Amino acid sequence: MKTLLKTVIPIAMLLGMNAGNLLFSQVSRKFDFGSGPVAAGYTAVRHQMLFSDDRGYGFLDTSGLRDVSRKDRNALSADFVTGSRPFYFSVKVPEGNYRLTLYLGDTQGQSSQTVRVENRRLMLEKLKSNTGEILKTSFLVHVRTPAIAGSSDLVKLKPREQSYFHWDNNLTIEFNGEQPNVGGLEISAADANVTTVFLAGNSTVVDQAEEPYAAWGQMIPAFFKPSRVVVANYAESGETLKAFKRENRLAKILAQMKKGDYLFIEFAHNDQKPGGNHLDPFTTYKQELKSYISEVRKKGGIPVLVTSMHRRNFDEQNRIINTLGDYPEAVRQVGKEDGVPVVDLNAMSKTLYEAWGPELSLKAFVHYPANTFPGQTQKLEDNTHFTPYGAYELARCVALGVCKQVPGLAKELKERFRSFDPSQPDPLDSWNWPLSPQISVIKPDGN
Repeated sequence: MKTLLKTVIPIAMLLGMNAGNLLFSQVSRKFDFGSGPVAAGYTAVRHQMLFSDDRGYGFLDTSGLRDVSRKDRNALSADFVTGSRPFYFSVKVPEGNYRLTLYLGDTQGQSSQTVRVENRRLMLEKLKSNTGEILKTSFLVHVRTPAIAGSSDLVKLKPREQSYFHWDNNLTIEFNGEQPNVGGLEISAADANVTTVFLAGNSTVVDQAEEPYAAWGQMIPAFFKPSRVVVANYAESGETLKAFKRENRLAKILAQMKKGDYLFIEFAHNDQKPGGNHLDPFTTYKQELKSYISEVRKKGGIPVLVTSMHRRNFDEQNRIINTLGDYPEAVRQVGKEDGVPVVDLNAMSKTLYEAWGPELSLKAFVHYPANTFPGQTQKLEDNTHFTPYGAYELARCVALGVCKQVPGLAKELKERFRSFDPSQPDPLDSWNWPLSPQISVIKPDGN
């Protein structure tokens, strides 16, 4: 058997942890999957173990799961759990940042797995092992609840958010792909010095909970090296600068922020609409952006502005029509005036969409003829929201902007995500995204 060590996993440090992580560090959890001998210090997980509050861990659905045993002296590689379809494993944990270590593979066969957490947040992308290989790989995950530290206030969740995986008291892991073989899982509090990259935005940024929708914020966690950066995506569909603040979402971020953390800010699609949340681009919109910047800097954080991507709207010459008015330019102006880095996703998305053209771009946005997607009887035509492929390509644009404008963070990106040309997007036929079980044809808030 050959063991591949993907990352070096440090011991969690207690100094400076929040109360939740300090508590959990004392009961760090280790799980050994399968029906064979259990590794010392690990908790056995059999394929039929459903999650319950009393147990505090388990699978959300055991259909199609089975235990597989192999002859091997190492208990973590001698057995595993696999499934005929994607499956979820959930563990009760307090709010905080965690390091997850997975043991994946089969000593007598191949494996291929895509791993996501919470609301389809991409962590491991089509990770393959050859026969006899057990992959030991780790990554960082942010877990949250609506409670705000040091306050009796809560984040004001929308009805649709009540069932989201990323607002409950559990850490939920989705195992997907051609042949996901899970032998072991370790969960421990992340090092207190880990940099948190917070995201504030709308439906074009959020961790979209259900297929076929996706956004760049749920793709970019997989772009960072697994040892130093954790992404905390607080974006939500339908949000504006004013609503995000009024619903205590900004307060939730600021309550957790420490010196050296980042806040990426992307709003415009809904701020331009008439109504109580409307902001004028060169006056109230700029004022709100400056207010966010000021609050982040008070916490020792680093604000980063992101201009909003275009909608899919082509003219007769196959050029993108600007439907966002002066809002992107207002963001650029604030960046110059306040000395804040600007990731110009608006400019890059124009190049990206025009490279696709009117036809291929349909694959990047949620466009499906009637009865061509599970549970969908009517056609879907959405020129604002993205498929996973479109979201991934936009995340690549954001990573490119980070490399150009945020050098302190750029060094934490994996090498292959440090270069990208929006005029030459990744081929669609090279894209692989196994569908999650969570599917809905209901359009996200915002347009």
